[in-house]
Amino acid sequence: MSLFRCPLCAAPLEREAGAYRCKAGHSFDVAREGYVHLLPPNQKHSALPGDDRDMVLARRKFLSRGYYQPLLNTVCSRMSAVSGEAPVLLDAGCGEGYYTAGVCQALRAAGRRPRAAGTDISKFALRTAARRERAAEFAVASSYHLPLADGSVDVLLNCFSPLALEEFRRVLKPGGAFFYVVPGAEHLWEMKEILYDKPYPNDEKETPYEGFAYREIVPVEETVTLESRADIQNLFHMTPYFWKTPRAGAERLAALETLTVRTSFRVHVFKKL
Repeated sequence: MSLFRCPLCAAPLEREAGAYRCKAGHSFDVAREGYVHLLPPNQKHSALPGDDRDMVLARRKFLSRGYYQPLLNTVCSRMSAVSGEAPVLLDAGCGEGYYTAGVCQALRAAGRRPRAAGTDISKFALRTAARRERAAEFAVASSYHLPLADGSVDVLLNCFSPLALEEFRRVLKPGGAFFYVVPGAEHLWEMKEILYDKPYPNDEKETPYEGFAYREIVPVEETVTLESRADIQNLFHMTPYFWKTPRAGAERLAALETLTVRTSFRVHVFKKL
């Protein structure tokens, strides 16, 4: 039985040869990469929602260089500490599956037997995710309409993705863990100084959410040197700054061969009440 539910009638889905099907007769084909499309047309806001092919490629190349490995290590260690022997994990807004795969591998290395699912609205991202972690299920789906049953998830990860609190409360079991990863105040500050005449820090605050209790807030701070123009441009392309930077700032960044920059994250860990 799949972790996913039918997006049309909410019935359980079973994966058969090449498709997911429910008892009501709804069927959803599995793409050759291994993901399934569970985003109904009335939940789509464009023909190709989510990150495009170029952004996904830039993020895949950048993350493969290990610059965000400290963040992945922190998430893995904290998640291992709150996970049981056979946890059900959901990565909501999983992108190309870097964190999904990393967590699954870490849990298996610790002797756990995770069942994992990842959702994202970008089919381009899921093409990579499904290839990266074959043991997990991946679906094109909105975080605001998750195709999972009530109380079916032990651990939910949301890394730089939309905060769909109502759905997260619905799918998490009582006592389940919610990991919410956000940038720290001075994340990529040196890059922002090049891009903008007057950069400003990110908002950073402790925010209580209804139905959740804080376990901890874990800071992850590193200084990294991007070793090539390609690394710099890949990082730039995977951030929101790519879409809202004046041309002069983008040209200043494009002229650099290397860049030393701070990476700053906050991992907010909650318990579902």
